[in-house]
Amino acid sequence: MSIVTVIVTTPENINAERRLDKGWTILDLKYKLEPITGIPADTQKLSLYQGESLVGPIDNDELMVGSYPIEDFMRLHVIDTNPNRVKNQYTDVSLVEKFELTEEEYLKRDDTVRAFKERNKLGRFSDEAKEQMEQFANENERAAANMKLGDRCEVALTEDTVNRRRGTIRFIGTTEFQPGMWVGVQYDEPFGKNDGSVQGTQYFTCPAKYGAFVRPIKVTVGDFPEEDLFLTDDELEEM
Repeated sequence: MSIVTVIVTTPENINAERRLDKGWTILDLKYKLEPITGIPADTQKLSLYQGESLVGPIDNDELMVGSYPIEDFMRLHVIDTNPNRVKNQYTDVSLVEKFELTEEEYLKRDDTVRAFKERNKLGRFSDEAKEQMEQFANENERAAANMKLGDRCEVALTEDTVNRRRGTIRFIGTTEFQPGMWVGVQYDEPFGKNDGSVQGTQYFTCPAKYGAFVRPIKVTVGDFPEEDLFLTDDELEEM
């Protein structure tokens, strides 16, 4: 028995690696390709490629696979010769009727992963996770209590100093996009993700790409003057 590995492709963007037995007949091969390509064996047209170069057609159902110059990692392209077949019926997800649940309906069900975790106090439903979430919320509320609109601040999304960004606080409070306390910051430079709005709700106004929402514990209020980005090296040495 001689095995060869080929790449099976179709015009419908199917791309699959498969191992073939050179002892199969071409008709056997077509039947094995049917569940992969969705193309019936009797309407398949096979072509062999080396990269993008056509080696030739595989068109005799009675011959063995080994009768053709098929080598490892050649490409076997499969076309459907039936002009009435509905194209993309196996790959176009827009043709599939979707089953959807509203959030309210999902929460009512007792056969979901969420319900299982909640019953067994796993993941975010564990006592430890709830305690950590409460502690996180309390820390954010305490941090937000020490801020006011217009405060200059520095945002540290990571522990290193390279990614710290300066700006002005434009919003403090809860939002519709995520629970808990948030701080809206207008950055001095276009490092943000929005113009003060998220999902259609405007929380504050600033130029596009200058606004960002961060957790209060990531924000430090203080004397953070706007940096002059146009200072020369000599001027920086004199400061």
